[in-house]
Parts: sequence; C-alpha cells; structure tokens
Amino acid sequence: MSTALEPALSVRQVLNLDRVLAGEPEVVAGAGQLDRPVRWVHVAEAPDVGVMLTGGEMVLTTGVLLAGDEDAQAEYIRSLYRSEAAAVVLGLGRAFPTPPDVMRRAAERCGLPMVVLHRPFPFAELTEEVQSRLVRRKFAAVSLSEAVRTALTGLITAGAPLQRLLDEIAQHAGCPLVVTNLAHRVLATAGERSAVDDVLRDWERISRQAGGSEGDGWARAELGGRGERWGQIVLCGYRGDTATGRLLADRAAEALVLHRMLGGSAHSWEEQSAQSLLTDLVSGVVPARQLLPRARAAGLPVNRRTFVPLVVRDGDPAQIDRVLRMLGLSGLVAELAEGATAVLLSLARDQDAAALTAHFATRLRSESGVRGTVVAAAEPRTTWEDVPGGVREARHVADAVAQSSAAGLDLPVVVRLRDVHLRGLVRLLRDDPYVQAFAERELDGLLSGDRHAEHELLPVLRTYLATGRNKSRTAQLHHVSRPALYRRLEAIEARLGVDLDDFEQAASVHIALLAHDAQQR
Repeated sequence: MSTALEPALSVRQVLNLDRVLAGEPEVVAGAGQLDRPVRWVHVAEAPDVGVMLTGGEMVLTTGVLLAGDEDAQAEYIRSLYRSEAAAVVLGLGRAFPTPPDVMRRAAERCGLPMVVLHRPFPFAELTEEVQSRLVRRKFAAVSLSEAVRTALTGLITAGAPLQRLLDEIAQHAGCPLVVTNLAHRVLATAGERSAVDDVLRDWERISRQAGGSEGDGWARAELGGRGERWGQIVLCGYRGDTATGRLLADRAAEALVLHRMLGGSAHSWEEQSAQSLLTDLVSGVVPARQLLPRARAAGLPVNRRTFVPLVVRDGDPAQIDRVLRMLGLSGLVAELAEGATAVLLSLARDQDAAALTAHFATRLRSESGVRGTVVAAAEPRTTWEDVPGGVREARHVADAVAQSSAAGLDLPVVVRLRDVHLRGLVRLLRDDPYVQAFAERELDGLLSGDRHAEHELLPVLRTYLATGRNKSRTAQLHHVSRPALYRRLEAIEARLGVDLDDFEQAASVHIALLAHDAQQR
C-alpha cells in the first residue's frame, strides 16, 4: 500500500472545514485560485501586514483599520498579492457590513482569493484547527522520509540490486518512477507496469515539458556525487503535495547515489537497462509491442528502422558498446549469459544492413584482437514485433558455432543461420529424448566414465569430424604427430566399434557428438 500523503491543505479545503462553513463563507474574488496551498494562517489587522508575510499564508481580518479609506483597502490587497499570500478572509461586521467593492475589485485584478464570512466567526478556532492539521502533516512527512530512508538503507546493506531499491521507492510513493541519464534516456523504471508504460509512451516530450519543472505530480532529484552529475530520478504523477514529493525524491536520490558508490551493481545502469529490455524481448514473457515504449525511452530509434539482432560470443560488452559508438551506430548491448552478448542494431531503412554488420564485426575483431570472436546475426527485421524471434535466431546460431570456433575452425566474419547447417539442426533437436538416447548409445564407449577417453580421445574425435576427417589438420590443431594421431583414432574406433573411414558410420558418430555437445552447453 502506498504511504504517500494527501495534498497539503488548499484554500478550497480550508473553506470546506465544518468550522468555516458555520461562518457562511462566500468567495467574492479569485475563485479560479482556490487550489493554492495554505502554508499557515495569520490573524492580522495591521494595514501593512504584507511586510510580515513570507508566502502561502491565509490572512484573517475584520478590516477594522481599513474602514473608510479606499486607498488603504486597495493597497492592503496589493501588498498581500506581492507577499504571495494564499488568500484573505474578511469577517463582515461593524467595519464592513457588506463586501467592500474596492477590495473585491483589487483582489480580482490580482487573482487573490478573497472570502467574506457572513456570520460572526471566532478566528482563533480556525487558526487552531488549520495549524494543528499542518503540524500533523509536517510530522507525517518527516516520519515518511525517515521510514523510506531506513528501508532503503537496509536494502543497500543487504546488497539488494538497483531494481529492488526502485521498487521500494515506488511502493512508498504510490506512483511510477523513472531514472534517466542527463540526456533524458531512461535507465530504469519502477511502479505499476501499465502506469509506467503510460509514462514512457511519449517520454521524450513529457520529460522535457511537464517534467522540466516540479509541480503537477512531478518531483525530481539530481543524481551525482563528487562534483559530477550523471542523471536524475523522477516521481511521475505523485498524488501527495509537492514538498513531500520532493522529500521522497531526495531520499531516493541519496540511496541511489550510495548504492552506486558502494558498487551495488557490476555493470553501469545503462547496461542494466539494455539487459533488462533485451532479456524481456528474448523471453517473450512481455509482448514485444508493450516493450516498444521502453526501447524508445532508452534512446533506441524505432520508427521506420531496420533491426539487426546479433549475438557475440567471447566479446567484452563494454568494448562492443565502444565499437558501436566509434562507428556511429545506434543499438543496445547487453550480456545475456556467460560469454554471450546480445546486440540490437537499429539502422535507417536506406542503409545497407549486411555491409554495416560485416563492418561492425570486422572492427570488433580488430579492436579485441581475438580472432575467434563469433558474431552471429539473424536476418534483418523491419518490424519491431519480429525482433524477439531475431534475437533468438542469432543466439541459436552463436551457440551452434561456438564449438567450431573453440576448435580453431575458420568461420565467416558474420555467421548466419545458413552457415550452421547440420550443427544448427542438431542443436534445435537437442532436447528430444530420442536424440539424447541416440547420442548416449553412439558415444557410450567414450562416455563410460574413463577420464582418459573424455579428456583426450573425445576432443580428438570432435576435431577430426569437424575438419571433415582431415588428419593433417587434426594433428596440427592438437599438436601431435601423425603416428600419435593414428593411435588415438584407432583407440576411438575400438571403443565405439565403428570404422571412421566409412562415411555413414562417421556421419552417425558426428551427429551423436553434435547432439552431446549441444546438450552439455
């Protein structure tokens, strides 16, 4: 349940209090400004009361010192306006039996709410009630602030991830919250999913307009430390008063800065944002269309674009991101699992997707210095809804060729589905029980628990079959002499009961080995 406070007392709410209603209040000017917040209530008869105000006060008066002096009456209203008073309440009586027209016109011109009370009213009762309500609210705001600070400190101490902190803040605030970098790109969100999606749907416009200043439910706090700013946290549509919203935002910012300084995340928030988005895309748990606002808010161009899903094996995500920036390409980078990094390129429709993908892969290999880096690509997608299938396709290709890369075999700069052939098909069928049983049966002689067979013979068999039964190449890759290789091949044939010179038997063993490796990965 949200612990957000109700908005501060407004002029309208004060006028609706039972004690005020007993005085038969009538708004005679400034009716359009009744939602102004009331910070305090003053009973004052001095004509120069404006110099004693600091803003937000509701001033109660009988006007006894203003009667008969219209200039003083007009100046009284103007001084309240200059002091940013919330409203003026005039008790009708001996000084003013009816609403004074001069004061009413002056208040209307200034936009200052002016209220008259038609029945005698003890001002002290109103002052007491409003002040006690305001004090209670201030105490409640401080209590809320401390409760949030305690909860967040406890989570940070326990090593909670960033998202857990954000979820806690959103629960207290009762509204969506967004963390952005200095370019207004969304790094993280929290809150009710549908409400967050509503905020993100047109994020760039509303963040720069409605979010440009506080008010209207927006409360924000800067994120930074040691003289450097790196982002901000924004409460979107907070239903409490502005001051409490600002207090919550400040407490949240303090916690996020501390979390970052203590190294609460292994990756930057930008990487976490991309990882969350791409993981949700691949999993299919969230429909792709619902993820479109998140992608747009994260800074990925999505309108009339060509998307190229990639998966890079044995690549450093930070370096991949640097290469993207170096080439001026738009995209998201996220580490999906051990050794696999997803990359989603967003290209203009008139750009050559194949050429740019090959250029990116070549530059990545050059920058990393690792020749065996695998860049697997799906066919380009022109609609956002097809992107999840594309990422899954790219990952399937990357996994299918991972063993070939490890064996030092030559691969295209960019590997696609058409390049994985039988290896790709077997990987797709790896969970089929018939395929699993077939692999165990064919390789039983090498998988019986003999460490020598598993650690020396099985790798030789794998390389021998992957190189098309090229004995010279296999001996070279394993750094053994030809006679030593022949002895190992003879041992393999004896254990498996096959003739590897027979094409059909060798193919059967090759398929079984591909299935076994796919299951192990």
